[in-house]
Amino acid sequence: MDLTSPWVPPSEDESRTPRSSPTARSPMRCVRLLLGCTSAAELLGTVLAEGPGWITGEGSALYLLDSAGMLRLTASHGLPDWAHERYSIVDPAGDLPAAMALRLRRPYLLSPEHTSVDYPNKNAGMGTGMVAVIALPMVVDERPVGVLALALAHRGTVPRRDLDVLETIGEACAHRLSHLLDHADARIPQDPAGAPPDGAGSRPAGLAHPMLSLAVRAAGHGAFERDLVTGESYWDAAAFRVTGQPATADGSAPELDRIVHPEDLPDVQAALAESLTTGGWYRIGYRVLRGGGRVARIEETGEVMLDVHGRPVRVAGLLSDRDQGRGRDRDRDRDREHPGQQAGHQQPEEQSTPAGARTALLLALTRSLSRAVTVRDVTTAVTDVARPAFGAASIVLDLVDEGRLLPVSHTVYGGPRRTELTRLADLSENVMQHALTRSAPLFSEPGPDRGRHGPLTPASWAVLPLVASGRQVGSCLITFSAERAFGREDRTLYSAFAGILAQSLERARLYDTHHHRATELQRAMLPRTLPRLPGIASAARYLPSTEGMQIGGDWYDLLRLPDGRIGLVIGDVQGHNAEATAVMGQLRSGLRAYATDGHDPAATLARTSRLLTELDTDLFATCLFLALDPADGALTAARAGHPAPVRIADGRAVELDLPGGPPLGVDPGQPYPLTVGRLAVGETLLVYTDGLVEDREEDYDESVQRMLGGLELWARQTGPTRVGAAPALERLADLLTLNVTERRSRPDDVALLLLHRTSPLP
Repeated sequence: MDLTSPWVPPSEDESRTPRSSPTARSPMRCVRLLLGCTSAAELLGTVLAEGPGWITGEGSALYLLDSAGMLRLTASHGLPDWAHERYSIVDPAGDLPAAMALRLRRPYLLSPEHTSVDYPNKNAGMGTGMVAVIALPMVVDERPVGVLALALAHRGTVPRRDLDVLETIGEACAHRLSHLLDHADARIPQDPAGAPPDGAGSRPAGLAHPMLSLAVRAAGHGAFERDLVTGESYWDAAAFRVTGQPATADGSAPELDRIVHPEDLPDVQAALAESLTTGGWYRIGYRVLRGGGRVARIEETGEVMLDVHGRPVRVAGLLSDRDQGRGRDRDRDRDREHPGQQAGHQQPEEQSTPAGARTALLLALTRSLSRAVTVRDVTTAVTDVARPAFGAASIVLDLVDEGRLLPVSHTVYGGPRRTELTRLADLSENVMQHALTRSAPLFSEPGPDRGRHGPLTPASWAVLPLVASGRQVGSCLITFSAERAFGREDRTLYSAFAGILAQSLERARLYDTHHHRATELQRAMLPRTLPRLPGIASAARYLPSTEGMQIGGDWYDLLRLPDGRIGLVIGDVQGHNAEATAVMGQLRSGLRAYATDGHDPAATLARTSRLLTELDTDLFATCLFLALDPADGALTAARAGHPAPVRIADGRAVELDLPGGPPLGVDPGQPYPLTVGRLAVGETLLVYTDGLVEDREEDYDESVQRMLGGLELWARQTGPTRVGAAPALERLADLLTLNVTERRSRPDDVALLLLHRTSPLP
């Protein structure tokens, strides 16, 4: 392990892999990857490659405290050589941002107004003059490790939500570095004198703090972790001692059904299903089977961690021996004689019998599936809740489509997991079709020839036909990594689950059908492609809402106007339903007709407003209409309650000063002011609907300012003059919508239109 090795940005091919794909980014994924890094350079690289897209990378650095108590530059990206020479060592008592953050023990932010191209000049402040810079102190158990400095595509203050993400990333880096430095003596290359490289393996005196681990060990607790994406579980040595299980070489934990008392297993599965559905902290008490027929009482306390989309991805916590104490041996003797009547053990009142516990498990799974709206939601619930609750290795869902079974559950996985499920689906195609044809579940039976299965064949499995209201919906394959016998109660449980799953899938397919028709109707009302216009490059995006019917009234248009002018139109009809979509179509047609008749933008909006009042609807709409002459760049524009357009030029992004009138349909007699301006060659215009920036978790103005900061960064790093107008605009459209797609939900639909003036016409 070399803590000082440089980080090299991923190549173009590597950047297309799922690990570094922008669409795969999430704070939870970033933190999980940080906890597996092996060097400071890899930590910084992971933050830049996997962190939120508004962490720009340019001018980022990681400092570690050395044995002399100085902050030493250990990893960086985008710093000039002179900065490495002059600021490779920072005095924590100084007034540079890294020193201030460490001394104050809180993030230290510098806005673009306080940054300088003389980065990081001590007097002018740390920054690049383009974006905000934040220094995050890395502290573990009140002991400093170092400082992480990151450049951000923000203007002004950083929203509280983003600051929480940054602090979490900083804490993850701190804990991982603390662990690496604790083990640096065994893993960092030594110099001939036997000392670690200066600044890399040097550890501040007293930084290690074993009190927490010592207290956990003294209390008889063991730690565990379950990766819900891969299905892998790990225990530390203490967890094996607590449960009385033989330790494995790699720390992999045994399956729940192998250690939990059979009478308590349904309770554990039901509690786990409920916790996976809601996320957060939980506590479960149960008995485990030990060697010699002994039984011990275990308490499991942990937390289900969710990603930014609310999906459970990890469980971590502690296992404790509830029998630890003077009476432990006496209780164990009683357990040996009466394993089903352990002293002091009480089943929960609502789950006093195994049958009641299985009912509770079905209710938990039903609640999870009842929240699923689409087929993808159902498969996600099965993957996130049902699979770990059953202790299954994988679940494959096939749906009936035109008389054939087609797999659908692969879509909820990525990377190698998807490949594995694809192979499993191919392997099980015949048996899943057979179970559906017979309308009877199939279960594997343990036997002497079960050990002959191939590497892709599961050790045990259940195939469930999915039938709802007498109709064949599909088939479900549940596999397990270890052999198991399916008793009568198990078969009843899985058959009941199949009925619930079939009903959920049938309902979800009906919703998907209606939604698909509505979406197709809306997309039919939007331009399929943008016209190719001389002297102009353009790009557009549309994203439907993720709530309600997932349709709305946003639209955009790029028009050929009389006299060779070009019209940019963008609008937003109130509401997210079929009526909003229908009104949008009527407004788009009417506005296009008025504009192509030769009316200027103000007159066009006035006529369109009167048209809306004549329609049989209570809806209103916002709209923006700009007319551009590509020959000389002359602009005329009018605005009806819509967000102002943004001009991107010379590394700056500013909203145009465009006075407006009321939304369309509110006051049909109100005129709209006409604004005149100019778009120079090399300048870009952005028009958008408010769904692009509107976020329930932050102020609207802050969202707009953050978008403007990102636009300025784009203009300076990858603008049209660097990579060509058309590719640059397409990339910018993707970047603008990236922040929207990473949100937990999208209550409003999004439309945007970009236009860049490439050259004057002859």
